[in-house]
Amino acid sequence: MGSTDSKLNFRKAVIQLTTKTQPVEATDDAFWDQFWADTTTTVQDVFALVPAAEIRAVREESPSNLATLCYKAVEKLVQGAESGCPTEREKQVILNCTRILTRILPYIFEDQDWRGFFWSTVPGAGRAGTDELDDDDGARPLAESLLLAIADLLFCPDFTVHSHKRGPDSVENMQSIDSCEYIWEAGVGFAQSPPLNYIHDLNRTELLRLLLTCFSEAMYLPPSSDNSVLNPWVTFFCSTENRHALPLFTSLLNVVCAYDPVGYGIPYNHLLFSDYREQLVEQAVQVLIVTLEHDGGVPHRPASPSSMEEQESTGPENLFVNYLSRIHREEDFDFVLKGLARLLTNPLTQTYLPNSTKKIQFHQELLVLFWKLCDFNKKFLFFVLKSSDVLDILVPILYYLNDARADQSRVGLMHIGVFILLLLSGERNFGVRLNKPYSIHVPMDIPVFTGTHADLLIVVFHKIITTGHQRLQPLFDCLLTIVVNVSPYLKSLSMVAANKLLHLLEAFSTSWFLFSAAQNHHLVFFLLEAFNNIIQYQFDGNCNLVYAIIRKRNVFHQLANLPSDPASIQKALQRKRKSPDVISRTSSQETVSMEGSHPAVPAEPGTLKASLVAMPGIDKLTEKSQVSEDGTMVSVPKTDSPHTVSPDQSVAAGTSDTESNSGRDNEDVFYTEAEMERRRLSSASSTSFWAPTPEWVLSWKCKLPLQTIMRLLQVLVPQVEKICIDKGLTDESEILKFLQHGTLVGLLPVPHPILIRKYQANAGTAMWFRTYMWGVVYLRNVDPPIWYDTDVRLFEIQRM
Repeated sequence: MGSTDSKLNFRKAVIQLTTKTQPVEATDDAFWDQFWADTTTTVQDVFALVPAAEIRAVREESPSNLATLCYKAVEKLVQGAESGCPTEREKQVILNCTRILTRILPYIFEDQDWRGFFWSTVPGAGRAGTDELDDDDGARPLAESLLLAIADLLFCPDFTVHSHKRGPDSVENMQSIDSCEYIWEAGVGFAQSPPLNYIHDLNRTELLRLLLTCFSEAMYLPPSSDNSVLNPWVTFFCSTENRHALPLFTSLLNVVCAYDPVGYGIPYNHLLFSDYREQLVEQAVQVLIVTLEHDGGVPHRPASPSSMEEQESTGPENLFVNYLSRIHREEDFDFVLKGLARLLTNPLTQTYLPNSTKKIQFHQELLVLFWKLCDFNKKFLFFVLKSSDVLDILVPILYYLNDARADQSRVGLMHIGVFILLLLSGERNFGVRLNKPYSIHVPMDIPVFTGTHADLLIVVFHKIITTGHQRLQPLFDCLLTIVVNVSPYLKSLSMVAANKLLHLLEAFSTSWFLFSAAQNHHLVFFLLEAFNNIIQYQFDGNCNLVYAIIRKRNVFHQLANLPSDPASIQKALQRKRKSPDVISRTSSQETVSMEGSHPAVPAEPGTLKASLVAMPGIDKLTEKSQVSEDGTMVSVPKTDSPHTVSPDQSVAAGTSDTESNSGRDNEDVFYTEAEMERRRLSSASSTSFWAPTPEWVLSWKCKLPLQTIMRLLQVLVPQVEKICIDKGLTDESEILKFLQHGTLVGLLPVPHPILIRKYQANAGTAMWFRTYMWGVVYLRNVDPPIWYDTDVRLFEIQRM
């Protein structure tokens, strides 16, 4: 039968379905078989031949026909899972049913009245309607039958896995198969690498796409801060009910981490044949991050005694999260880390032959997966930080941050990159690793410098703050917190990085910036704290920073003498209206960028972007820990530290700028970006809510930690001036040489204890991750466009 004929027949069946006002009996196989029996359609054909308007029409006008179509398609999958699809025709039926369900499910989810349909039991819809099974099993909800069938089909010999049996009796019994012997790829807990088979890869990809579509019900529920609402599809699939949970988790993880997009070392290889493995890896990593979204539904809020018992019985825990948290062998960690580093670095690898390696597009999903690994498996986090391998993750993250800083459609990528660095920076080892010289030189649009990975981090952060778009302002706190966290361990900053830090201080300490928002002075506190840490703990190697501080000493004097009288405040704010920029955009001596680098560019008009909920403020994102003498960390009780504003101000602050403060005072309130835009516009007319007062300025000015720097200037400035006069010096290198051998032992105040702000999970970040992750999945599945133009409620899709 020709493919055009089969498409016509299929289309005819779809039209009949929409035009038949009478319900078609479930037993009318001649009618239902038209949808899957002889057609050789692709998933793209199915999307083209079943238009959205017609699915909605059937849903509204002949609901029983839509119900029967879903039920019959699931029934075919269940039958295939039981028989093991021995014939080509049966395999074709399975694929056609998979494509039809992938097409229809989003339209079931978008309608509230239909959402429970898959969780109801359909009369006679036991395992393939077989009567001999006991009633319990016969009454499985449709969703459960569908998920179990997909799981079985993902380990179906000669369909999705390489058959181990040969000879006349080669059909294997699907019920007794041990799927642990059929794991798709060598890696964690599995040593053999099965032969590559692109047909198996394609079939797995189709089934995983359907699985992801089943899980996507989450997209149709509005964002809620109630973290204990679980996705029933994911909960069931990752429970002990699914006998393939372990081999499937292992298969997904190994397929992702073993993937090498270079085309097995042959340049241009990917242009010669399509890489089916890549499609599989993309679907695998998306299914992984979505299944790992749950942490067993245990709310992050302290539970009241009455809810403690309920918490115990929140049902079976998510096995995927469980397996991920239990990986512990060094060689498994090494395999996972090397695999993720290889894939994250792939888009950066510039070869002399452009396009000679395939450029992967799924780095956002990989970053979420890396985040989950570090968050759920502390042993993995320590393994990552144990060697300089962590830098193989750091460099690509800095590359993506720098590259996306001007593009508003990639603001989510900026957040996840910064979160990962915030999480890593809470561990001492991360700061220590940053001292490794940076020599690989990825082509980045940043000043050329010679130095360490710490210099790279500071130079990129400076670039984001000074040349990123306005929406990144809420991230400034996070970026500077990371700098503070690593500062006690930085042995020697380059002159370029030292100047960048002082340029930030200069920009953030202008009076109009300090007086124009309730939170802005925090940025100055962070920078001063970083300088103090370096001077107190790493004075010896940091003559470049000390020299930069001496050169810019007027900035510190101006801060110490910041005027706080009403007239000065008004004058400063007047100055602000003339220069509306966040920060003086002209950077201190901006130098030549690296050869081969491209400047960061805004998104093309017409680019789609998914909105995100607001991020909690840095005080909700982190908790303070003090590093004691022996290097262990003790958490610090929350007190009114210099970084907290008194309660009456924080209420006012909450109304002044919803973007950076929503979620600070009331964590249960979330806003989409569009909603925040509206709030900002409405509050723009009434910005009189918050105005700086002399009392407010004095309340934090007296806490500015300037003593150490003032003492340093008091001691060193006269000495440097004397050398310059005595030797007639104008040469920087001589002064640096003098500072290098100088010492301030006994002259500085007693070193303060090191304070680290460690990332802590909360309901706000959990919700942020959910919207970000599903937004990425939505935007990345364009061929076929699974969710396009359906009524998604978790986020808004906007055209730029």
